[in-house]
Amino acid sequence: MAKAFASSDGLLRKAQVSCGHDAPVAALHDMLGTVSFSLLILFVSPRADFRAIVAEAARFFPGTRVVACTTAGEIGVTGYQEGQIVAVGFPETDFSATAIAIANLETFDPVAETDRIAQERVALQERCPDMETGFAFLIVDGLSLREDMLTATISPALRDLPLFGASAGDGTDFQSTFVSLNGEILESGAVLNLIRSRHRTAVFSLDHLEPTDTQMVVTDADPERRIVKSINAEPAAREYARLVGKDPYQLDRFTFASHPVVVRIGENHHVRAIQQVNDSGELVFFSAIDEGMVLTVARPTDMADHLRRKLRDLSADEPFTDVIGCDCILRRIEAEQNQMTRELSDILVQHNVAGFSTYGEQIGPLHVNQTMTGVAFYRRDVAE
Repeated sequence: MAKAFASSDGLLRKAQVSCGHDAPVAALHDMLGTVSFSLLILFVSPRADFRAIVAEAARFFPGTRVVACTTAGEIGVTGYQEGQIVAVGFPETDFSATAIAIANLETFDPVAETDRIAQERVALQERCPDMETGFAFLIVDGLSLREDMLTATISPALRDLPLFGASAGDGTDFQSTFVSLNGEILESGAVLNLIRSRHRTAVFSLDHLEPTDTQMVVTDADPERRIVKSINAEPAAREYARLVGKDPYQLDRFTFASHPVVVRIGENHHVRAIQQVNDSGELVFFSAIDEGMVLTVARPTDMADHLRRKLRDLSADEPFTDVIGCDCILRRIEAEQNQMTRELSDILVQHNVAGFSTYGEQIGPLHVNQTMTGVAFYRRDVAE
């Protein structure tokens, strides 16, 4: 029988089981114990039977909001992992939560949804006035192509709740991603989790990339499908390959991970990651792209050293107990390419990070790539 693991060292309750376990949800239920949760999140390997998992979870955790999504890899008890189901529970004693299902992003009504989110945010705050801190955690279908629109639309309705999130994955297949709430699978949908706590929380986003002097201009694009057809008035894949010094017929996910492109928004640069080259020699992106956009080639720094420093910075004033991390699949690919997976996994374990690898990340009103977004939790004495 496949092994199972559980942890209750921090504010969150966590459990993990291989998707090859005979009864994975029953095992998770046993490991999580008799704690009552305001919210339970499942990060589910694409190797698992997602429909069966979420149906069982709804049965084993009645009365609990159960949110689930597929992954591009899991972050669990030994860091980067695959073939796992990772459960993260928010105990009712320390957290209050609301989970809002957004069923179909193609028929999304911005006004109605932002009104609903604002009402739910106010209701949650009134329901738990003693819980003064909080955040919003968005989980969205990673193949919906609607993340940019969604985050820009809902962010203003959240007011004092900082938003982070991630796009559900499907390993490296890019065929089918799933998000669910209470056993219901949301086609091209999302779940927005509003969470308040009696403990301090800190939302963050980090990346290890530095812009270079090499720039390019998107001269022909299909924004709806996130496809760039030409760069600098040349075929997109060929021109990108020329600028990064690669063979245009040898472009692959490792090239895109090690030679990312970024766009400047205000004073900051944000990655517009390339997913693949299609049969027409066009570049398919993970996030919003449009004609006239100026892209800058970025240079990765040492990812392990950068992650170690940034997590230490988060605990500079006081130690955190847990971190939920949403880590772009391109970071995992780069780690594999540079034989850094073990070192990064050790850092994640050392800092008690749980979460998953994603097809994109959200921070505030932005949908970004090749970052780790997340939230850190800091224990407060109840008497404070």
